[in-house]
Amino acid sequence: MTFVDSIKTCFNKYATFEGRAKRSEYWWFWLASFVVAYIPFIGWLASLAALIPMIAVGVRRLHDTNHCGWWLLCPIYNIVLLATIGDSGANDYGDAPAE
Repeated sequence: MTFVDSIKTCFNKYATFEGRAKRSEYWWFWLASFVVAYIPFIGWLASLAALIPMIAVGVRRLHDTNHCGWWLLCPIYNIVLLATIGDSGANDYGDAPAE
Protein backbone atom coordinates (compact mmCIF):
# COMPACT_ATOMS: atom_id res chain seq x y z
CA MET A 1 0.00 0.00 0.00
CA THR A 2 1.36 3.42 -0.91
CA PHE A 3 1.59 6.44 1.36
CA VAL A 4 -1.40 8.23 -0.18
CA ASP A 5 -3.51 5.05 -0.35
CA SER A 6 -2.85 4.45 3.32
CA ILE A 7 -4.06 7.90 4.35
CA LYS A 8 -7.15 7.63 2.15
CA THR A 9 -8.00 4.18 3.49
CA CYS A 10 -7.58 5.21 7.12
CA PHE A 11 -9.80 8.26 6.76
CA ASN A 12 -12.39 6.33 4.71
CA LYS A 13 -12.52 3.77 7.53
CA TYR A 14 -12.53 6.60 10.11
CA ALA A 15 -14.07 4.63 12.98
CA THR A 16 -14.08 1.08 11.60
CA PHE A 17 -12.72 -1.24 14.27
CA GLU A 18 -13.61 -4.44 12.42
CA GLY A 19 -11.55 -6.16 9.78
CA ARG A 20 -7.83 -6.18 9.17
CA ALA A 21 -5.14 -3.70 8.11
CA LYS A 22 -1.77 -4.41 6.51
CA ARG A 23 1.49 -3.29 8.10
CA SER A 24 2.09 -0.73 5.39
CA GLU A 25 -1.34 0.85 5.96
CA TYR A 26 -0.67 1.24 9.68
CA TRP A 27 2.90 2.48 9.51
CA TRP A 28 2.37 4.95 6.62
CA PHE A 29 -0.58 6.46 8.47
CA TRP A 30 1.45 6.61 11.69
CA LEU A 31 4.28 8.41 9.86
CA ALA A 32 1.89 10.91 8.26
CA SER A 33 0.24 11.65 11.62
CA PHE A 34 3.62 12.06 13.31
CA VAL A 35 4.92 14.48 10.67
CA VAL A 36 1.73 16.57 10.52
CA ALA A 37 1.67 16.86 14.32
CA TYR A 38 4.78 19.06 14.15
CA ILE A 39 3.32 21.64 11.77
CA PRO A 40 2.92 24.88 13.73
CA PHE A 41 -0.62 26.07 14.54
CA ILE A 42 -2.48 23.20 12.87
CA GLY A 43 -0.54 20.24 14.26
CA TRP A 44 -2.68 19.86 17.37
CA LEU A 45 -5.89 20.09 15.33
CA ALA A 46 -4.64 17.52 12.82
CA SER A 47 -3.56 15.24 15.67
CA LEU A 48 -6.98 15.51 17.23
CA ALA A 49 -8.66 14.73 13.89
CA ALA A 50 -6.41 11.69 13.39
CA LEU A 51 -6.86 10.27 16.91
CA ILE A 52 -9.86 8.02 16.19
CA PRO A 53 -8.53 6.79 12.82
CA MET A 54 -5.16 6.03 14.47
CA ILE A 55 -6.82 3.90 17.14
CA ALA A 56 -9.04 2.22 14.54
CA VAL A 57 -6.16 1.31 12.22
CA GLY A 58 -4.18 0.06 15.23
CA VAL A 59 -7.03 -2.26 16.19
CA ARG A 60 -7.37 -3.49 12.61
CA ARG A 61 -3.59 -4.02 12.47
CA LEU A 62 -3.73 -6.17 15.60
CA HIS A 63 -6.61 -8.11 14.06
CA ASP A 64 -4.29 -8.91 11.15
CA THR A 65 -1.95 -10.67 13.61
CA ASN A 66 -4.97 -12.52 15.08
CA HIS A 67 -4.97 -10.54 18.36
CA CYS A 68 -7.77 -8.48 19.85
CA GLY A 69 -7.60 -4.68 19.80
CA TRP A 70 -7.26 -4.45 23.58
CA TRP A 71 -3.55 -5.21 23.17
CA LEU A 72 -3.15 -1.53 22.19
CA LEU A 73 -3.30 -0.79 25.92
CA CYS A 74 -0.09 -2.77 26.56
CA PRO A 75 2.62 -0.30 25.42
CA ILE A 76 5.65 -2.50 24.78
CA TYR A 77 4.02 -5.69 23.52
CA ASN A 78 1.74 -3.88 21.07
CA ILE A 79 4.74 -2.43 19.22
CA VAL A 80 5.97 -5.98 18.65
CA LEU A 81 2.51 -7.04 17.46
CA LEU A 82 2.14 -4.01 15.18
CA ALA A 83 5.46 -4.84 13.50
CA THR A 84 4.69 -8.55 13.13
CA ILE A 85 3.77 -9.96 9.73
CA GLY A 86 0.04 -10.62 9.56
CA ASP A 87 -1.67 -13.91 8.85
CA SER A 88 -1.60 -14.75 5.14
CA GLY A 89 -5.02 -16.36 5.09
CA ALA A 90 -8.29 -15.82 6.86
CA ASN A 91 -8.25 -15.63 10.65
CA ASP A 92 -10.79 -14.93 13.42
CA TYR A 93 -11.15 -11.32 12.26
CA GLY A 94 -11.76 -11.87 8.55
CA ASP A 95 -10.00 -12.44 5.27
CA ALA A 96 -6.51 -11.16 4.55
CA PRO A 97 -6.41 -7.49 3.47
CA ALA A 98 -6.22 -6.88 -0.27
CA GLU A 99 -2.96 -5.76 -1.84
